[in-house]
Amino acid sequence: MKRIDYFTAQPELITQLRTITKAQENFQLDGQLRALVELRVSQINGCVYCVDLHSHETRERGEIQQRLDTLPVWHESPFFTEREKAALAWAESLTLISQTHAADAEYEAVRKHFSDAEVVELSIAISLANFWNRMAGGFRRMPPTQAIS
Repeated sequence: MKRIDYFTAQPELITQLRTITKAQENFQLDGQLRALVELRVSQINGCVYCVDLHSHETRERGEIQQRLDTLPVWHESPFFTEREKAALAWAESLTLISQTHAADAEYEAVRKHFSDAEVVELSIAISLANFWNRMAGGFRRMPPTQAIS
């Protein structure tokens, strides 16, 4: 079943939300780390559009394929720093908040590696990724297709 195109149905509102999302480019938080976190959030939420988008974005920001391949198992992966793991743990905790209740352990880990401003920016990035996952996933937005050879 074809679903509503939310861009067409509410262009002014969606443009405002996209402007807020774009403002993240001015964050102190490293853009490559932000893109990696957004990709992980999108994987958890099962949003095909957002996984595709953030996979491309992480590569454009210099991410290597080996790290992307092991992102779903980052807990065990030797390819992520303790700082990155703290950010990924916080991303999972906020994304799954009904189960994790934003546990103290994840909060303490993220506080150890990030400034106050970065913790807030990281939390905003996670929250916005969750918002867009619910919009794109809920309305079945699909990434542009490329010829498969």
